[in-house]
Amino acid sequence: MISLGFQESHPECNSRVPAILTALEKMKLTSKFRGSDIVEVQNFRPATIDDIASVHAGAYISGLEKAMDQASEKGLIFIEGSGPTYATATTFQESLFAAGAGISLVDSVVAASKFRKDPPVGFALIRPPGHHAVPKGPMGFCVFGNIAIAARYAQRMHGLKRVFIIDFDVHHGNGTNDAFYEDPDIFFLSTHQAGSYPGTGKIDQIGSGSGEGSTLNLPLPGGSGDTAMRKVYDEVIVPCAQRFKPDIILVSAGYDAHVLDPLASLQFTTGTYYMLASNIKQLAKDLCGGRCVFFLEGGYNLSSLSNSVADSFCAFLGERSLAAELDDPAYLHEEPLNKVKQAIEKVGADQSPQQALTHPLLTWRVGFLQRWRQEDLFQYCSTLRWHTRWILFAGELLLGLYLGFVFWQRIPLNEGCA
Repeated sequence: MISLGFQESHPECNSRVPAILTALEKMKLTSKFRGSDIVEVQNFRPATIDDIASVHAGAYISGLEKAMDQASEKGLIFIEGSGPTYATATTFQESLFAAGAGISLVDSVVAASKFRKDPPVGFALIRPPGHHAVPKGPMGFCVFGNIAIAARYAQRMHGLKRVFIIDFDVHHGNGTNDAFYEDPDIFFLSTHQAGSYPGTGKIDQIGSGSGEGSTLNLPLPGGSGDTAMRKVYDEVIVPCAQRFKPDIILVSAGYDAHVLDPLASLQFTTGTYYMLASNIKQLAKDLCGGRCVFFLEGGYNLSSLSNSVADSFCAFLGERSLAAELDDPAYLHEEPLNKVKQAIEKVGADQSPQQALTHPLLTWRVGFLQRWRQEDLFQYCSTLRWHTRWILFAGELLLGLYLGFVFWQRIPLNEGCA
């Protein structure tokens, strides 16, 4: 659990983690009350420079480390040019610890999965967040790409080749998107508010090169809430994960899509986050031995942030949601469900046979077909059998007509006449 910075007036302030800890304590969701059901991992190593370099450019890493002297002199510096990302004298070292927390949780979850059918879900309660940090620099309150670094670590150290990343922060995780845009072994799926910061994450951004089809971006219209997200989970997230067959699931858990959050205009509730936490835990159990780690990203209303994280913990423990006590329906209004439906249709996520052939995620590309597993290719070919039969029938019909025409031409027209 990492805290960083002292800018109380800044949205990404050092009050976020303490607010969550206070809520967890109040709701008796700590090891003090739950014993071994909740294990607090605090003695972990910081990420190494090699860990960071698996995602970020060496020039950025060394430049940030050198900038700490300037931060020490001035107390605070902005490290994103005109952007909002700031640093203090301890930012570099504490960012290593933040990334290290995610790595340690990957270690713990993988170890537990070797002797438990239902291993615990990891939750990296860290800041600064990471999903906006691009390979070449910081962005959007983010210094290092914590979840991206953990994904590379899982591949490198544990042989977990296929990593499925779900990002439900209200803002597009452009840094994670960019880090794996050409990687067929890491599937990045982001749901975010359309038109929000940083303006990326369009539906047609599906990866490139050998990674084409391994990125799925679903911008949601403003006002989308619990009903919309349940539909997205059932019709987009689950089918994509089932088709990808991951070895581990990592989650960029942003809580800024909450209706009370000041930085966006979606209508998620505490109950929405409970649903996501519960369902993703089950999805990991079904697909990858329960290996799953959540990483704290956004969330800037301290009340909704802390309550939503606490209810996520209830979901992990298999306990009832506290949403009925925490959510006020008076804040909610009608969701734009027709627009949500249209957005889902654009990514072809209802998995009908025709959409499976036309959706850009499954575009006919020789290179992409080569990346499919054998059983996936078999399933794809089986969908073509019906079409093949019609093609063969049409060919036989045309051949029959042609032969009949030739035979008719060979019969003399006056044969048998008086």
